[in-house]
Amino acid sequence: MPRTASNMHPLGTKAAEFYLKDMTSGTASFSFADLKGEKGTLVLFICNHCPFVHHVIEEVVMIANDYRVQGLGVIAISSNDVLNYPQDAPKLMTEFAFENNFEFPYLYDETQQVAKAYHAACTPDFFLFDNQDKLAYRGQLDDSRPGNGIPLSGSDLRGAIDGIIYNRTINPEQKPSIGCSIKWKK
Repeated sequence: MPRTASNMHPLGTKAAEFYLKDMTSGTASFSFADLKGEKGTLVLFICNHCPFVHHVIEEVVMIANDYRVQGLGVIAISSNDVLNYPQDAPKLMTEFAFENNFEFPYLYDETQQVAKAYHAACTPDFFLFDNQDKLAYRGQLDDSRPGNGIPLSGSDLRGAIDGIIYNRTINPEQKPSIGCSIKWKK
């Protein structure tokens, strides 16, 4: 399976605003401002079909559940081209969110403008913003990948989240996430 690394967007970059439809409800639309957390906000780009996403999704949901109660906003976004990748269609996003017990919104970026604004490159791609909406972490969940035998821990992302919640220094030397490329429209 081809691997794409995340773009290491400059730390301190302000979160881009958006207004996208939430596929967990199918009716509501939200902005970044609507969903951001008191302590910080995790924006993750995922999709329904990527084996890298399937590999990490259980840990991602645990992280969301562990930290939402501590003031972290969690926002999942799918930006894939659904014409060429129908398995990522909005209706299937709703099913994917339900099957994986999402307690956070799963937004559909139909125009792909949000993925471009965030410089997202792969799924999963993680962007952690502090309480001032400044990028504090962009990188991997941990060193686990499909087939490499390293167990999931979420250690890299959890360490960064702890940093923004407990006002600790976050290591600026961050490893990029690795996953399937975002399926851009032609």
